[in-house]
Order: sequence, then C-alpha cells, then structure tokens
Amino acid sequence: MAIHLESWPAGTPCWVDISVSDPEASRTFYADVLGWEFTESTEEFGGYFMALVDGQPAAGLAPPMPGMDDPGHYWTTYLGTQDIDAVASSVAEHGGTVLFPPMQLEALGSMSVFTDPTGATFGAWQYGEHTGFNVADSPGSVSWCEAMVGDFEQGKEFYAKVFGFTYEDMSSEGMSYAMFSVPGGERPAGGVGVVDEGQPAYWSVTFNVADLDATLQRAAAAGSQVVMEPYAFEFGRVAVITGPDGEAFGVIEPPADAPPM
Repeated sequence: MAIHLESWPAGTPCWVDISVSDPEASRTFYADVLGWEFTESTEEFGGYFMALVDGQPAAGLAPPMPGMDDPGHYWTTYLGTQDIDAVASSVAEHGGTVLFPPMQLEALGSMSVFTDPTGATFGAWQYGEHTGFNVADSPGSVSWCEAMVGDFEQGKEFYAKVFGFTYEDMSSEGMSYAMFSVPGGERPAGGVGVVDEGQPAYWSVTFNVADLDATLQRAAAAGSQVVMEPYAFEFGRVAVITGPDGEAFGVIEPPADAPPM
C-alpha cells in the first residue's frame, strides 16, 4: 500500500465519484465488494460522503440532487489541476464542452465537469485541502482510469493540448490504445482507448482487489452483473461488473510480483 498525501501532478486522475439513487444500498454494496468504509455525510456538501481505504479517502458517493431529473449513474474521473479556470478555457478552446463551470467547494478545492470533443465526460479538480485519493496500490483503491474516446487521434490530441499528455502507444492489430503520462509524473497515469463503433465515449475506472474470484462472488451475491468476463494480461486479472444503479466499473487483481501501476 502507498499513502499519497500531496497533490498529484496536474493531469493525473486524482479522484472518482458517482451519484447514486440509494446511498445506503450503494454503501452496503461497495463495503461488501471492495471493503470500503465511509465518512459521515453532511448537509453542507449535499449529503456527499467519502469512501475510505485504510482510513484514507479513496472515492466519493453522492445522493441525487433534490428537484433534478435522474442524470444517469456512472463513475466520473477527475483530473488534477492547479488552475481550473485555465483548464475550463482550454477545454472550450480545443473543442470540448463545459458542462458545469468551475465551482469552489470552500477550502476543499474547486471542481468542474466537461466533455471532450468525442463525447466522453470527465471532471477536473483544483487542489485545496482535498488533494484527491490518498491511497494507491491497495485493495479498494483506484488502480487505473482510461478515456475510451470516440476518435482515437482526436481524443489523444485534445488531452495532449489541455493537460499535456504524452503517450506510449500500445496498439495492436484491431485495437487502438495508448498509456498516457503527465508532466512531472513518475509513471503512466492512465490510458486512452477507442470505443466500438456506435458506442458512446466514456471514462472508465478500475479498482484494485486482492482476490478477483472472491470479489466476483461477493458482487454476484449483492446483485451485480458481469459486463466483461475475467481475463488475464501482463498486469493481472481483470473483469468489469456493475453496481446497484447499473454503473460499470473494473476490478483487477494484480500479480503478486507486479510493480505498482
């Protein structure tokens, strides 16, 4: 396990959260499946509460906003920044859309939500007292985030211009994929792939687990569906499952001798 209390380099996926229809049901599900504990929610922040791994912030869950239509349920990935206003301007300049303009959340920091030019939704987080998830390489923590874009080259170009992504191409016949790194980062920070034709673009999140088979058994008992059957590759065994609102997320069991991702 690695504890990371400082802010992550700009452009790094630093936080993930989701709006859920039944907070108590979702807390029970993720506690059973990923072992999360939770902070108490407060009215001050709209009932938002944080998931904890070994006492450290790992992700966020929020109830639906009163009076708003159901926006759908999916995990949102936030990319870190020291200047969220500049990010919002750059997103608009390079063909993206500002869905929610930058909003200050008291001393915690500031957030904004965008879509890239291919349609994938993501957020940005300007660091304050909250520096993102503070735990890595531990069961229950975020292991990997990736943009599954509608156009591979357009998506890569957008994130390179807005966040300074550089790429290590991992493409093979029939598959376009690249790992991205950010300025000042010590290892690849995430990935960019391309969705199947006709499918909407999105950002995905994968969580670290100690035992994939046991995780899938717990998830099935809690009502989860398997979206992608387990398969093995060089970084471990991975599967994609659903949460209580049908939200998809990945779970990966790294090999015992794997270096941190």
